[in-house]
Formats: sequence, structure tokens, C-alpha cells
Amino acid sequence: MTTTRTPPTGPFTYSSIAALGISRHQLRRWVKEGKVRRVLRNVYVAADADVEHDLELRCRAVDLVTPADHVVRDRTAAWLHGIDTLTYGELEVAPDVETCALRGHEPSAREGVDGRTRDLVASDITVLFDVRVTTPLRTALDLSCLLLRRDALAALDAFCRVHGITRRQLEVGLRRYRRRRGVVQARELVALVDPRAESARESWTRLQIHDAGLPPPELQWWTHIDGVPTYRLDLAYPKHRIAVEYDGWDAHERNPEQRANDKSRRAWLRANGWTIIVIRMGDFTGEALDRWIGELRRALRPSYSNVRRMERGSRALALTQ
Repeated sequence: MTTTRTPPTGPFTYSSIAALGISRHQLRRWVKEGKVRRVLRNVYVAADADVEHDLELRCRAVDLVTPADHVVRDRTAAWLHGIDTLTYGELEVAPDVETCALRGHEPSAREGVDGRTRDLVASDITVLFDVRVTTPLRTALDLSCLLLRRDALAALDAFCRVHGITRRQLEVGLRRYRRRRGVVQARELVALVDPRAESARESWTRLQIHDAGLPPPELQWWTHIDGVPTYRLDLAYPKHRIAVEYDGWDAHERNPEQRANDKSRRAWLRANGWTIIVIRMGDFTGEALDRWIGELRRALRPSYSNVRRMERGSRALALTQ
């Protein structure tokens, strides 16, 4: 069999490589050389394909492994809507495409597809490039019940930011979820939704602050220099001059100019009386979580001198009465 010299321009499946003139050896070689990558289980695209921003390309990839009469749901639906809810480990081993058959129909048993059955109404379904998928609102509500708590809030924040979903729409939509598993979590998280959150880690941080019983921070807060908005803070308590920032794995990949800007920005903030609490990967459990929550709690605590002045004022008032 003659093999092709370059990867196909569009998505293709492992089972179709023979018809495309691609040998197993050639495919493995392309993957090893970084010319091809797997975006879904059994679905591949050329490495330079812009899957992250090309909705049609994502839909074509999903369509290859989705039965025509089924509906794409949950995290795969979120991916099609531009919301990435995959875990770090799933970036290497792609999960199954999640689909559902309507009640009374058989779920898919195809390899690479996680087929389920779900009750959906017509308003729960939309069509993207010939692929039937749950709407952004329905997908957000489903994920708020299904995902781990912090990931569920991150998904809700992202759907509200990207698709303009309101808290009121979420609250109304949840009325249909009565007695469904996970609905208690969903109701709690909908009350915490904030579309200003720009990353999953910002949502995680807000949730940990909420769970600690601390007041919610302002999001995307601008500090001003000579009246000009200059530095934007992910999470801030402006009256206390506290900034909470997340430095993830990508912080190490920033170019020298970006790192210099970060250093200069934090130096200016500290010089102008700001306390900066930096959160890194792994700081959301155990002692690391206790450390930065304790640091934030202490920073928010009123100073001793202020308390003393309040006490003296109260005593003086009592003596005059």
C-alpha cells in the first residue's frame, strides 16, 4: 500500500487510515514527530490545525464518531461551545466523546463514545455544523450537577462569560432539575457565579475563599497611576490593598519581557502598600491551602491600633452619658 506523505487537511479516525492511504506505522510516526495530534479518542488532526478556535473543525471531528440521531452532551458539548473542562491528564489521553440518546432509544455502544440516555426537550438541543449538541445553557446546568464542585463553578463562570448566560437563566433552568442527583451542588454554585472570572483557577480561588467564610474579592480590579488604569488584578480587596494572584504552570513559559513586567508590577504594588498573596499549582489542598487562606485572613483582619481607637472612642462616649 502506498502511504501519503503529508497528514490529511481535515480530521480523520484511526479506522479510516487504510482508506486514506495511511499505514499504522506512518500514523505512529506522525504522532511521534508532532505532525499529527489526537483531539478525541480515535480522532486525529494535523498538528497545525487550529482546533482550539475553529468551531467547524471541532464539530467535524466530533461528527466522525457520533451517531447522527444522538446528541453530544456534557464535557464534549462544552468543548464544542468553546469551554474546556478537561483535566490536565486528559490532555494526553483523550476521553470518550459524550453523547446521549433520547429516552426510549438505545445509547451508542461505539468505541470511543460514552453513550447514555437523557431526557431532553427541543429547547435543550442546538445544531452546530450538522452536529446535534446540547445548548450552552443546558450544558452549563448539566455540568454544574456532574463535575467536581470547583470544576463545576469554573464551567458555570466560563459559560456565563463566553455565552452571556445570566444567573437568572440558570436559576430558572434549575427548576427542571428537582430531585436530580447533583442539584443541591448546582443551586449553591449558581448563587456564586461571576462571569468576570477569566480562568478556572480564578474560580477555584474564589470558591476556596467562600468556603473559608471570607468576604468575596473584586475581580479584574484596576489600580491607577496618576489617574490612569495601569495594573489589573485578578482578585483584589481594594480597601485593604490586598491582591490575590494565581501563578500557574504557564507562568514558567512566559517570555523574559512578561516575567519582567510581572516583577515590576508586583514591586510597584508592594511599594504602594499592597499585600500580594500568590497562589500556585498545588495550593488548593492540605497545608498549602491552609497557608494562603491563613495569610489572607490575617491581611483582612483590622489592625490592632484601629481596634484600640474604636475602644477608646466607645469608653469616652460612655463617660459623657
